[in-house]
Amino acid sequence: MARFMHLISIDDLSKDDIVHILKRAEEFEDVARGLKVSKLLEGKILTNLFFEPSTRTRMSFETAMKRLGGDVINMTAQEASSIAKGESLADTIRVISKYVDVIVIRHPLEGSARFASEHSEVPVINAGDGAGQHPTQTLLDLYTIMKECGRIEGLKIALMGDLKYSRTVHSLIKALNLFDNEIYLISPESLRLPEEFLEEVKAKEVTLDEVIEEIDVLYVTRIQRERFPDEEEYRKVAGSYRITAETLSKAKENLIVMHPLPRVDEIDASVDKTRHAKYFDQAFYGVPVRMAILCEVLL
Repeated sequence: MARFMHLISIDDLSKDDIVHILKRAEEFEDVARGLKVSKLLEGKILTNLFFEPSTRTRMSFETAMKRLGGDVINMTAQEASSIAKGESLADTIRVISKYVDVIVIRHPLEGSARFASEHSEVPVINAGDGAGQHPTQTLLDLYTIMKECGRIEGLKIALMGDLKYSRTVHSLIKALNLFDNEIYLISPESLRLPEEFLEEVKAKEVTLDEVIEEIDVLYVTRIQRERFPDEEEYRKVAGSYRITAETLSKAKENLIVMHPLPRVDEIDASVDKTRHAKYFDQAFYGVPVRMAILCEVLL
């Protein structure tokens, strides 16, 4: 029996649920790489209902479904759908859930995925709702840490960049807190983690210089121009931090650098050639993790 029907927030999952998904994802790695064939989801159809741009999330869900023998319908252009005619999100979900077996939704409004799940007859997976949450990204982030660090507990992890608007960080910090990690926060003053998160989790605000020699994971995010209500506010912080190979010269040999991508200029290309860079592996790990999630809600 499935542990959950919908996946809207990382709060929907217990610590045991997270461990279960990560272990199941490991079983799918060879299928994700095309080394084995699976027909577990043959006859099932997924729809990607994306109201915001996406490359990795949309394509990794599509890859995951197809690697498992299922099929995919993509809807990424609102102007080509009945939404352009004024159809409500509730009605769109009601109709689409008659056609498919699972809906993956990305939407600019916080709370939209939860709203969609209340009007759907089939499982709904949140692929990002505004500055809200991005639970499947968190699960693949945890999987990356597990694979590259050998564990997800008892680590020193620095979250750096846009901590105010990043839905990726908002989901990840909650999960990291479940596993007794030491969390450091590094950001421009105007992009600090919102107070409600600071009240929920144990984390310390620092500078990178203070912790670079001791951290196990450096998780960098871009400054998200599209989330700023004011263009002038964005300009004030644009380009305010940048990680280079030189920045990492004092880091532990086994430090891993992660990024949910896309990056702009916050991680220099010189980092790509170092042993620390794990963000492209991180992008791949989204496939087996999303395979595990799809099997959990569909089987």
